[in-house]
Amino acid sequence: MAELSTLARPYAEAAFKRAKETGSSKQWSDSLTFLSLVIQDEALANIVKNPRVGKQHTAHLILDICQDQIQDEAKNLLKVLIENDKLPLLPQISVMFEQYKADDEGYVNVDLYSAYSLTKAEQGKYVAMLEKLLHKKVNASVSVDKSLIGGILAKAGDKVIDGSIKGQLHQLAKRL
Repeated sequence: MAELSTLARPYAEAAFKRAKETGSSKQWSDSLTFLSLVIQDEALANIVKNPRVGKQHTAHLILDICQDQIQDEAKNLLKVLIENDKLPLLPQISVMFEQYKADDEGYVNVDLYSAYSLTKAEQGKYVAMLEKLLHKKVNASVSVDKSLIGGILAKAGDKVIDGSIKGQLHQLAKRL
């Protein structure tokens, strides 16, 4: 996984730098997200992996699928990735681009997992606590994970805050 990040970083940085220069972060974000979804399609992935299908054919196929859904500069990035056999990096590039965008705009995306459904008031309480802890505005995505038994688990990038019963039991088992 670290290798994917290392390979994807220059592309994500270049895309983000260009997005900042042109004031088109939203368009870049939408384009990269759409391209990531397209290339993760199983049928398309099989075509792309086929050695009989040339790079130019692959580029035309994906561009035909995308048509007006992506901006011209993202089309150029797609062509560069195909030419350099780096197309599988696209989902990682998209994730890294979103991280750069979030850092630049002063917020952090947090995946919040709870053993049970949270009310709006509980979600607000946890978001406020995370904003205070992370010193940034928090965009929370809340999911239910029954395996946690109770409590919450928050993932913000590479930072994990585990307040779940499952996590506490795991810590207790390690200490014993």
